[in-house]
Amino acid sequence: MTEQMPIKLTDLFHFDKPDQAKIKFNMNPNDRSRPAWNLLLHDDPDWLIMNAWKTKQPNGNMGGRKYLFAFAQYYRYGPEYFIFGGLYHVRDAAPGQWNIYGYELTLMDEYSEYRKRLVIRLNKPIGRDLYLRKYANIQAQLDPEVYEISPRTKLGAFNGYDHVCLTHGELQDIINHNEPEWHDALSSVKAVYVITDRSTGRLYVGSASSDADGLWTRWSSYANLSDPTGGNKEMIELKNQYGAEHIIRNFSYSILEIFDKKASRDTVLDRESYWKGVLRTIEFGMNDN
Repeated sequence: MTEQMPIKLTDLFHFDKPDQAKIKFNMNPNDRSRPAWNLLLHDDPDWLIMNAWKTKQPNGNMGGRKYLFAFAQYYRYGPEYFIFGGLYHVRDAAPGQWNIYGYELTLMDEYSEYRKRLVIRLNKPIGRDLYLRKYANIQAQLDPEVYEISPRTKLGAFNGYDHVCLTHGELQDIINHNEPEWHDALSSVKAVYVITDRSTGRLYVGSASSDADGLWTRWSSYANLSDPTGGNKEMIELKNQYGAEHIIRNFSYSILEIFDKKASRDTVLDRESYWKGVLRTIEFGMNDN
């Protein structure tokens, strides 16, 4: 069987104004808890802001070019993988000014069918100081090739209970899209889990101890934009004080221990109490008992 040749990025796009475009490989903003892919996935306003940053150095500005291909590092696959965030028309909104959010970006329809679906792989390493490149030179410099075109928006495959660490936005997408891999995995176990408020470091330990759909059902109660508290007293107080946005923006969800669906409720609750003691979540976290 003849090995299929990889598709080069520029062969897929066939952009007819290569000299008028740059391509940006976004990684992390200053807040590393909010990587570029998370911002793109949820159309966070900070996604546009991070692409509109303008410095005096050639690798930090558009150099008069009118189009920007924006990518976000798809960290689930590895540092050399990036997912397409759209083609933007660029207007210099602050001529002669530097170190500001100086560009006005307008998302174009061209290549929109690949947005949040196309994953490319760079076959040469990219330096952190060279994240903005001339589109016309990109194939020779980094040799990007098409790695995957997902049937729809990428959400990430389930890769094991001990690797689960979801932002609220990711949890919401998985629940709302009824992701098959995640549904099968989370509904087949009972569990003790931990929720982290990344803005303070405070923890909440909870459990899914009922027989009905296990952890999937329990976590579904958190995947709610208007009330993401899951009915927990401390989280309700946080919501009342800071709004639901605090939870949506700062909370992440991980699994501490899993149990067969046949495990008794008492067994799961005993382990929940154990983890509360280990992590001191009653004294210092968000558990009230």
